[in-house]
Amino acid sequence: MAIKEGWTGRVYEDFEVGDIYPHPLGRTVTTADNIWFTMMTQNTNPIHFDHAYAARTEFKKPLVNSCFTLALVTGQSVTDLSQNVMANLGWDEVRLPHPVFEGDTIYSRSEVLDKRDSQSRPNVGIVRVKTTGFNQDGKTVIEYKRTFMVYKRGQVPETVRVTPPRS
Repeated sequence: MAIKEGWTGRVYEDFEVGDIYPHPLGRTVTTADNIWFTMMTQNTNPIHFDHAYAARTEFKKPLVNSCFTLALVTGQSVTDLSQNVMANLGWDEVRLPHPVFEGDTIYSRSEVLDKRDSQSRPNVGIVRVKTTGFNQDGKTVIEYKRTFMVYKRGQVPETVRVTPPRS
């Protein structure tokens, strides 16, 4: 049986300004996701975890923690953008034009805005993207620009791989 290597992610040279990556996985947000993330990050706003309180707001139901939305959409982009990133440099211009609710399914895509060689590290380049997250109805729920340092071809550290014994 042949062992075939899976997707290992893009390196700096693979990015071109104007490329758009529709990220392959959507994710339905659950009540547990919202409550656990909110409690884990010590956010004390009851609109995220107290359904009785949230029912008295204009939304009539809990809002998903916006930091969870940022983390989820960033995570969705890893397979296309940052599998081989050395470091994130920043998230800028984060906008949340439509709320996310428990039960919404979030999808995302990213567009490459800019790329350049790093001035301080010859083994990486700097890439800037605009990422958009949207719900099952196509409504944009988050937009942001993200800048990261990504390894150049031949510079990605080796991943430890365990080869299963042949039977």
